[in-house]
Amino acid sequence: MSRARIMMALAGAAAAWCAGPLAVVHAAQAAAGGAVWGKAIEVPGLGALNAGGTALVVSVSCASAGSCTAGGYYQGGHHHGQAFVVSQRRGRWGSAIRVPGTVTLNTGGSAGVNAVSCASAGNCVAGGYYGSRLGTRGFVVSELSGRWGRAIAVPGLATLTVGGWSEVISVSCALRRYCAVGGHYGYQRQKPVQGFVATEQNGVWGQAIEVPGLGALNRGGVAGVRSVSCASAGNCAAVGGYADSHGHAQGFVASEQHGVWGQAIKVPGLSALNTGGVAGVVSVSCASAGNCAAGGRYLDGHGHAQGFVVSERHGVWHQAIKVPGLGALNTGGDAGVRSVSCASPWTCAAGGYYAKRSGQLHYQGFVTGS
Repeated sequence: MSRARIMMALAGAAAAWCAGPLAVVHAAQAAAGGAVWGKAIEVPGLGALNAGGTALVVSVSCASAGSCTAGGYYQGGHHHGQAFVVSQRRGRWGSAIRVPGTVTLNTGGSAGVNAVSCASAGNCVAGGYYGSRLGTRGFVVSELSGRWGRAIAVPGLATLTVGGWSEVISVSCALRRYCAVGGHYGYQRQKPVQGFVATEQNGVWGQAIEVPGLGALNRGGVAGVRSVSCASAGNCAAVGGYADSHGHAQGFVASEQHGVWGQAIKVPGLSALNTGGVAGVVSVSCASAGNCAAGGRYLDGHGHAQGFVVSERHGVWHQAIKVPGLGALNTGGDAGVRSVSCASPWTCAAGGYYAKRSGQLHYQGFVTGS
C-alpha cells in the first residue's frame, strides 16, 4: 500500500471543505426539556480577518451553558493561513482573534487550530500547527480565566522531528491546567511518521514523547494519534492508526494511568475484522479512569469499509465489534464511526456515516448507543 493511501486510511473518511464566512450556532434548553437550536451566524470578526476568503471552524468545546470556544483557520493577507479562536460568554459570541503568539511562530505562513477543549468556562486549551523554516510545527495555547496566553511550540517536538514536521490533532482537558494533546510528527527524506502525546500538569507542559510501544507496531513507517480523552488528571487514552510490516493500516489504543503512559496495543479483535488491511481509530471518550470507548473503520474481505466500536473496562481493552445493525444499512459498502462520547462507563453513544445504494450512492448518518 502506498504511503499516501496509508495516511488517508489512518485519517478515516476525509471531507474536503471550502468556505467563505463561517457560521456558529448554539442550542438553548427549551421549557419542554428539548434543545432549541438558534440561528447560525457568521463568526463575529472573522470576516475582517479572512482577507483571503477561505476560513473554517474546525473544533468547538463547551464547558457550560452559554460558555463555548471554537477554533480553526483563515487566510489573511498574502493568502497566508492563520489560526484563530473565538469565545462565547453568557450566550454571546465575542470577536474572533488570531491566536496570540502565532504571528511570531508562523513564519511559514500556514497555521490553524485543529482542536479545542474547555475544562470550565474561560479555561480552555487549543492546539494546531504553524509553519516555520524547518517545516510545520505543533503548538498549544491556553486560556485562563477568559484570557488567552501566547501560543508555544509543544515542548520536545523539535527534538523528535529533527528537521521534519509535526501537528497537534487532538486536545482533551480533564481539569483546569490539566490537559493532554496528541498528534503526529514526521521527518524529511522518507523517514517514519510517528504518533506523539504530551501532557500539561498544573499549567506546565511536559515534553512530547513518542507513544510508548507504537514504534514497535509501526513497522510500515506511518502512524499518528487521532484522538485523546482525559477522564481525570493523569488518566487519559489516546487512539489512532499505524502501518504494520505488510503495509496494512491498523488501529491502536494506549492508556495513561496516574500520569504514566502505558504501551500502545493493537485494538483487540480488530485484525479479525480488518481482513482488507485498512483500519484506524478516529475517536475516543473516557467517562472515568480506565473506562473508555473508541470507534473507527476497517475494510472487510469484500473491500467494504465498515464501522467498529471497542470498549475499555477497568483498564482492560475488550474485543472490537462491528457496529450492530450498521451492515444492513451500509448497502453501498462505505461506513465508519466518526465520533464517540461517554456519559458514564456503561453509557456511550457513537455516530458516523454509511453509504446507501439505491440506483446511485447516497451517504447517510447513523447513531448508536450503549
